[in-house]
Amino acid sequence: MAPCPLALYPLALYPDVKAVHVTAAAMSGTFFLLRGLAVQLRARWPHAAPARYLSYVIDTLLLVAGVTLATILPRAMFANGWLAVKLVFVAVYIVLGTFGLKRASTRAGKLLCLIGALATFALIVTIAVSHSPLGPLAWVMR
Repeated sequence: MAPCPLALYPLALYPDVKAVHVTAAAMSGTFFLLRGLAVQLRARWPHAAPARYLSYVIDTLLLVAGVTLATILPRAMFANGWLAVKLVFVAVYIVLGTFGLKRASTRAGKLLCLIGALATFALIVTIAVSHSPLGPLAWVMR
């Protein structure tokens, strides 16, 4: 029996996995923005189980696709440290996001955390697109 061609050439999966990752990132950011705006408007649905579970599903898909990309790409792709910097900002985004949606004690605090989380999300995207730990500065410094 011949080996599976995808097992021999995992990079063949790259376009599909990247498409899933990018789509999940866009869905995650958009849904977070919608939930954050709804929290600011004092809606209850962002805290309801269906909204939370949908967020978990999207973010799990995003994480699985991201880990898959990290395992199939050549190690040299991450040599400048952009992935490590991106992951640090993902942690910052998660913390700010939880405060923006729920944990901050005031509406103003929630708004500030929401804005901070959205700015961090934008930074994560620019780091990912540029493959540079400098994110948006990578384009400015060219």
